[in-house]
Amino acid sequence: MMDAVRFQGDEAGRWDAFCLDCYGATFLHTRRFLSYHGDRFADRSLVVQRDGAWQGVLPLALDPTDAHRVISHPGITYGGLQHQGALRGEAMVAALTAVCATLREHGMRRLLYRPVPGIYARAPAEDDRYALFRLGARLVRSDLSSCIDLAHRLPLAERRRRGLKKARESGPALAAGAQWLPGLWPVVQDNLARAHGVQPVHTLAEIEALAARFPEQVRCLVATLEQRVVAGLVLFVTPRVVHAQYIASSEQGQGCHALDLLFDRAIEDARHMNARYFDFGISTVEQGRVLNEGLHRFKTEFGAGGVVHEHHEVLL
Repeated sequence: MMDAVRFQGDEAGRWDAFCLDCYGATFLHTRRFLSYHGDRFADRSLVVQRDGAWQGVLPLALDPTDAHRVISHPGITYGGLQHQGALRGEAMVAALTAVCATLREHGMRRLLYRPVPGIYARAPAEDDRYALFRLGARLVRSDLSSCIDLAHRLPLAERRRRGLKKARESGPALAAGAQWLPGLWPVVQDNLARAHGVQPVHTLAEIEALAARFPEQVRCLVATLEQRVVAGLVLFVTPRVVHAQYIASSEQGQGCHALDLLFDRAIEDARHMNARYFDFGISTVEQGRVLNEGLHRFKTEFGAGGVVHEHHEVLL
């Protein structure tokens, strides 16, 4: 008998150990990562079990704007029911059916489920998408990301070749390390304010705390002129994917094509880490309905193709 029970905080160590061997889990699924949010989200995570044995874990939290909706997960890029191979085919259907039953019992009316994009999985693990179909889920949002398959990279556009050449001639220096985050963050804030009128998802204190907590997974790479940061990347490193969580450049950085130099270095570093993919992140806004074509074109010119991030809603 498959059932879903509320996660208990004193089992955080067991949860994180379970995630280590899950096909699709990354460090974002761990309680160690999720806990950095503190009390920002009301946790409703579930453990799926059979006869008391853990079969899967599902990070969940209440939607901050709707007390009757849960999201997997509002504090991370993706969520989804993570397992070590036990939830395939009908077992996944049974598991998500149990999840929905438990959520209904707790007064929830809707589940927003954001599966892990396939590039992150260590083995094919899209049974949850099939189970969502069986449960009548509706695709409510689709974001387009740009990703390089490092084993089969598409050609670099001529414009990016010229940009890289100019960057090497203009001479910004590259540096790595969390100590550069305070210099990078004003550039990130200014970029987001000018382009979208928003602030970064993470404050400087939060991203520094994450870098301290996950020094191998959260990395900072910057370009400097006279020891001043003019562009930079914050990278989230997972076993198969190096993901650009933040991309930013000042006007001076744009003038010297610093991002071309940074991405050239970051992509090469990803190869040396034996990653399979380099992910630039999404270029969509307004719940996926509008594509920022200039940003998307810029990313594809590095030899990237499209990867979709899906959001499914189940009426409970």
